[in-house]
Amino acid sequence: MLRRIASYLKGYEKHAIASPLYVILETVCQLLIPLLMAYIIDEGIEMANMNAVWKYGFLMVVVALIATFTGALSAKAAARAANGLGANLRHAQFEKISAFSFADIDRFSSSSLITRMTNDVTQIQNVAMMCLRILVRAVTMLVASVFLTLTISPRLALVVLIILPIMTAGLLIMMRICMPLFEKMQQALDRLNETTQENLIGVRVVKSYVRENRERDKFKEVNDNFTSTALRAMLRMAAMQPLMTICMAGATVLVLYNGGSMVLGGELNIAYLQTVVGYIMQILMSVMMVGMALLQYTRAQASTRRVFEVIDTDSAIQDGAETRLPAPRGQVEFRDVSFRYQTEGAGEDVLRNINLDIKPGEFVAIVGGTGTGKSSLVNLIPRFYDAHRGCVLVDGLDVRDYPLDGLRNRIGMVLQNNVLFSGTIRENLLWGNENATEEELIQAAKDAQAYDFIMSFPDGFDTYLDQGGVNVSGGQKQRLCIARAMVRKPSVLILDDSTSAVDSTTEGLIRESFRKNLKDTTIIIIAQRISSVQYADKIVVLDEGTVADVGTHDELMAASRIYKEIYDSQQEGGGENG
Repeated sequence: MLRRIASYLKGYEKHAIASPLYVILETVCQLLIPLLMAYIIDEGIEMANMNAVWKYGFLMVVVALIATFTGALSAKAAARAANGLGANLRHAQFEKISAFSFADIDRFSSSSLITRMTNDVTQIQNVAMMCLRILVRAVTMLVASVFLTLTISPRLALVVLIILPIMTAGLLIMMRICMPLFEKMQQALDRLNETTQENLIGVRVVKSYVRENRERDKFKEVNDNFTSTALRAMLRMAAMQPLMTICMAGATVLVLYNGGSMVLGGELNIAYLQTVVGYIMQILMSVMMVGMALLQYTRAQASTRRVFEVIDTDSAIQDGAETRLPAPRGQVEFRDVSFRYQTEGAGEDVLRNINLDIKPGEFVAIVGGTGTGKSSLVNLIPRFYDAHRGCVLVDGLDVRDYPLDGLRNRIGMVLQNNVLFSGTIRENLLWGNENATEEELIQAAKDAQAYDFIMSFPDGFDTYLDQGGVNVSGGQKQRLCIARAMVRKPSVLILDDSTSAVDSTTEGLIRESFRKNLKDTTIIIIAQRISSVQYADKIVVLDEGTVADVGTHDELMAASRIYKEIYDSQQEGGGENG
């Protein structure tokens, strides 16, 4: 795991190497200061030798300056290495997430992916910083202090050999206890983020249904769960402190008892006893530092597994190998297609045995009740999901054989949930085609019946849209999304209930612009209103995941019971399917 983490230090290797070297030099210098102090007392003050005092005093100042300078350099290098590691891990995750299919995102959940890219990476960063500085310092201090103690008094150094195994055993037990709790902590954080994200996205619904108190209770529940899980982990970590304190106190007593006897017996100078006590305290402090670093490493292991779970996941949707692509004509064919959202386990098919042939340039409408699989059907065309059985063909080639870019570049899609990004209207429309000219943007806006309201803004196409397009109405958002798709000039244009927020007159104008300006484009529209689709070349009626009927409006009114029931219910309800 460590080797793999280290591979993500690319570009920051020199900082990752320099920081420990600076720390080692800093620590050695700090450990020399007590020894120099002992020399000042032993050779200078007790011998009344001012030359020795000045000599060792000057050396102490030089060593202290070196320690200060190298400490600053190590902190700077460690910060660069740790933050660079975090940046590389986030980039690797984002690249993988960008290639995920809808099914992959459904499996992880967006809230969990956000946690993995933020909190989990931060945990890894913090441990990297700790390893580069604190852990290296602790190990260097431990080894150097043991060496210096052995040099001064091997007898007193034996105390360390008694205490260290006890402290080490305590650390290992604590790591074993805390590891499962850290896993639960990160999962609880996922749920906390999910609840927060859900409330922020649906804040208008929460307020309109006066559900603030219920949502506060829901948040309190997940927040309390995260807090209690974190407390269980932290309290167990805190239990290490008394153990270490007892060990340090015991070691100090033993050293002073034995060292005092040696001083009284003339075997050891009092100055060196003081130095040895200081070194043994450094040894024990080093063990504590190592313990804290290892516990943090244990926590980061849980985060590391979650991060690499994302990085190691291959998308369920892979690029096709075909390089000789057919000319874009707009033909779409479903051959015996069945689809389920759960490809493993007992998930039921939401689409069953779909056979459908859509000719180039046709205006095809898909209607049916809620939950009949209309959106699922069109999501198979650009391979947001893959069919469980059968195949979908675009221009005669199985969509699984297309490179994803090659397939999706010939398809324009306006999803059921209209999404606009923070930025100007122009920047949002250029998502359709970043090389589109001003004339093409204007024409697309006019075709989508968006031009007039765009120009009513003081800044026109340069009007800034807040995140999600919250500063435009629902109908305006839909028309901007349609314009964005039209800028692409696709051979297949899919509109998933994307005119539900516009009035019938505007919808008629949009439909007329399709017929006039997109004659060669295959248009597939999902709509609730029969008035929106009755002029389609072909209407597909879905019922419980199967194609119940296909035909024109007149043909279906005469032969399709389901279509006629939908039509009659809308006539009775004022022309719309609620």
